[in-house]
Amino acid sequence: MSESADNASPIAATGEHGACGNCGTPLLGPHCYACGQPVKGLVRHFTSIVGDFFDSVFDFDARTPRTLWTLFVRPGLLSREYFEGRRVRYVSPVRLFFFLAIVTFFFAQLVVSFGDDAINFEGGSNDAIGRATTVAAVEKQRDLAVAELREARKELQGTPAIGANPGLVAAETAIRKRAGDRIAELREAEESGKPAPVDEDEDEVPDIAFNGRIWDAKTNPVEVAWLPSFADTWINAQIGRTKKNIARLREDPDLFKDALLGAVPSTLFVLLPVFALMLKVFYLFRRRLYMEHLIVALHSHAFLCLALLLMFLTMALQRWLAPQDGFLRALFSLVEAALWVWMPLYLLLMQKRVYGQGWIMTLLKYSVLGFCYIVLLSFGAVFTVLASLVWM
Repeated sequence: MSESADNASPIAATGEHGACGNCGTPLLGPHCYACGQPVKGLVRHFTSIVGDFFDSVFDFDARTPRTLWTLFVRPGLLSREYFEGRRVRYVSPVRLFFFLAIVTFFFAQLVVSFGDDAINFEGGSNDAIGRATTVAAVEKQRDLAVAELREARKELQGTPAIGANPGLVAAETAIRKRAGDRIAELREAEESGKPAPVDEDEDEVPDIAFNGRIWDAKTNPVEVAWLPSFADTWINAQIGRTKKNIARLREDPDLFKDALLGAVPSTLFVLLPVFALMLKVFYLFRRRLYMEHLIVALHSHAFLCLALLLMFLTMALQRWLAPQDGFLRALFSLVEAALWVWMPLYLLLMQKRVYGQGWIMTLLKYSVLGFCYIVLLSFGAVFTVLASLVWM
């Protein structure tokens, strides 16, 4: 029996496979069974390497269109197919989410814009409000800046990039306060007969205050009693970077947008296992493994990324093909509205079909789970905003 098997190996290997270039063992397939070296190396046509890259990293082949279509129109089917062992016909959940998250938020960086004057900070002197010399001019600049911010919030509302909302709301509040202070300055100057002061130093860096005092790395640094000195040093270094970055935002608000949207995929990767754990807790008596809940989390987040990608694509087409009001613009708006409605409805149907509980329990768990995840997402969004201000 052993001798027969030994004789069969060289015969099978002397055909099309040849011998391993590393150890000389006869090959039986694309890898050497003795040393593990693959037959294919990098010394070959570049097009084949590109093909292998897409196949290995993104599984970008005939399965991709089938997977994307099933993911978008059939809630929960991909997860159920995976649980039942029919996996080879679809892109794996990890690669699917990875691919869609990267593509979606890269495309978002191209489509979403905060505008040239969208972000101003209180105390800054290079804004148009600070240079305005009449009340009417201040009100005009204030309304323009607020309109830009509201448009940016509208574009990001309801997306994983909603982490921009706290920053944009704070910016709008700062703009209104800055305008109010400027109007008060102008009216006081008018009553006293003196010219109103005008901001001229465009390179002034905004101040950051802690405990009622202006922060300074040397004279008034942040010091946390229970942290070691090197941690305090690191914190103050990040505050210094944030202060410089805020000054940069005055010149190009889209720097913050690019940093924010670039950080969102990483935030979602961190939240995924937490969301899967929440599913495990909510469906504790369904006796499903944690990895099954993680598959559901991957597919649900992949769907959200796909829906957002279609949303951003619709926005781009609307700006390109229908910049003015009309039938085509209304059609694009209808598509956007349909996508907004489909996202929560899809997740509800997915939860119902995957876990198979009645509608009352599904609706109850869906509502509580959604609320908890929104709170969790809000914390992640705030952290993403702060991290983007520091590391952009």
